[in-house]
Amino acid sequence: MDQPVRAGAAPQVNAKNDWVPSTTALRAYTMIFALIVLWAIFTYKTGGTFLSARNFSNLMRQTSITGVLAVGMLMVIVAGQIDLSIGSLVGLAGGASAIALTWMQLGVAPALLAAILVGVVIGVAQGALIAYANIPAFIVTLGGLLAWRGAIKGVSQGITIPVIEPTYKAFGQDYVSPQIGYALAIAALAAVVWFALRRHRSARQRLGSAAPSAAFTLAVGVLLPAALIIVFIQAMNSYAGVPIPVIVLLAVAVLGAFLTQNTTFGRYLYAIGGNPEAARLSGINLRLHTLAVFGLMGLLAGVAGVIYTARVGSASPDAGVLLELDAIAACVIGGASLMGGRGTVVGACVGALFMASLNNGMSLLNVENYAQDIVKGAILVIAVGLDMIGRSER
Repeated sequence: MDQPVRAGAAPQVNAKNDWVPSTTALRAYTMIFALIVLWAIFTYKTGGTFLSARNFSNLMRQTSITGVLAVGMLMVIVAGQIDLSIGSLVGLAGGASAIALTWMQLGVAPALLAAILVGVVIGVAQGALIAYANIPAFIVTLGGLLAWRGAIKGVSQGITIPVIEPTYKAFGQDYVSPQIGYALAIAALAAVVWFALRRHRSARQRLGSAAPSAAFTLAVGVLLPAALIIVFIQAMNSYAGVPIPVIVLLAVAVLGAFLTQNTTFGRYLYAIGGNPEAARLSGINLRLHTLAVFGLMGLLAGVAGVIYTARVGSASPDAGVLLELDAIAACVIGGASLMGGRGTVVGACVGALFMASLNNGMSLLNVENYAQDIVKGAILVIAVGLDMIGRSER
């Protein structure tokens, strides 16, 4: 049985097993394999349409909204909480942004700020009720799911608010030029090399001669990610370039991964979700971190609200319906545990791509909406069931 580790302390390293793939890594590889199989099936069934340049670009834009929400939801779930209100919050934030832009004529910058501000204020308010009033997150956010949906219906008077400002719509619809796409690829490749060298240097310091060779590090830590980056950029540029919402998702994912894996705040979230009482006894402020993580979730809901509104070109009272379930499913499919304490941003993003691929592929095959809901619900239950089986075995 694993011994508890003091929050913030460096875990002990076993030189013999340090480079053996962890359960989390194996699950990530399994998820990627499942995604490839899913893509192969849809590509075959649609006669190649699914992975055509145009549809792949559209698929990535669809993924961006769920992916941004999944990053925030991952942090919430890791901390042992849940947020059922983000779909309604996306609708409210997007509606507030459209009202500021269209009805109040405040301009693009204030409209963007309005969405972010609405998301952060509501996220912090919900976090305060959970952390300081000790109301369960399920109840607070379930109430938010209903309340914020009612709020956008009331504020918008139940009508759809069109958005015609090209600069605003660019956040959900436009692309960067292929040259910028290649520049982003070069920056990403440089980052991959830097992180790989940093990991190799750290392993050499900890393990000495037991550490893997530089050639192994290059093959595993650089070549595969580099190949994926090059293929991705080439696929995007083969149509119209990298979509702006995809760039936003990548930025959010990188920041989220850094926050969860390389900061004290992130380590504390895992400690809180893994064992709240031990985290409290270690001196971690559970209430403050719970408040902060819901504030971050609200901020990302505001970002997703802007992307959603810009992509559709309007804000409607029913915008964002069931997005919270897609975000939760993305996290669970990507390896997060609803019990808290486990999960990665990369896994959540892969899960978001899996969910978006399901939606996109079934739509191309003209699968009825009720059947799509049944399939997605079954996949969510299976993913949670496998997680519980794995926990009981451990």
